[in-house]
Amino acid sequence: MQLIGMLDSPYVRRVAIALIVARTPFDHRPISLFRHIDQFSKLNPLLKAPTLVTDDGTALMDSSVILEYLASVDPRIAALKPPNAPGRLRASRATGLALTVMEKAVQRHYERALRPSEKRHEPWVDRVMGQLTGGLSALDAELPRSGWISGELGLADISAVCAFGFIEGIVADLVDPKRYPNLAAFSARAEALPAFRAAPARDGAAAATIAD
Repeated sequence: MQLIGMLDSPYVRRVAIALIVARTPFDHRPISLFRHIDQFSKLNPLLKAPTLVTDDGTALMDSSVILEYLASVDPRIAALKPPNAPGRLRASRATGLALTVMEKAVQRHYERALRPSEKRHEPWVDRVMGQLTGGLSALDAELPRSGWISGELGLADISAVCAFGFIEGIVADLVDPKRYPNLAAFSARAEALPAFRAAPARDGAAAATIAD
């Protein structure tokens, strides 16, 4: 399998780390949606990252769709979700918050990076920022002070850390990460793990699988 996209995208990184934690073999190709448009469009003309090219050449997109497919074919990916209903509920709540933070942080970043200033709609910007900070506050309040969301490190934890990594790396000038100390400490615990270090949230970095 090939994972296409840059690791400074929290969505690409989310899939990469899940694959690494599960020790599922894959090749990562850090191709940019913006700098390598021609190259990316040959793999997925919709220019959607992450894109996963399966062994039979099928191109899947959207991190949740990709992870759902992977869980259906690889029990090691499926095991990244809790086996019991209470655990799944906690994990689903945290995952939804993390995906909202990702979405709003990316929207806010694109708003300033791609849209001319004279065309920005400030009420919309304020709404996005409110959703972003609300999601961060909820994660900060709800994440465990030690350990992981459902006992074992799983997809919900990975999602939360990837969301915060994007905040720290890309929009820290707009949202102060220090306002969320529990989320920051939670992320720091995860970022110290080999699987997270193998897929750093850096432009151009290539994820590496970890040998047994």
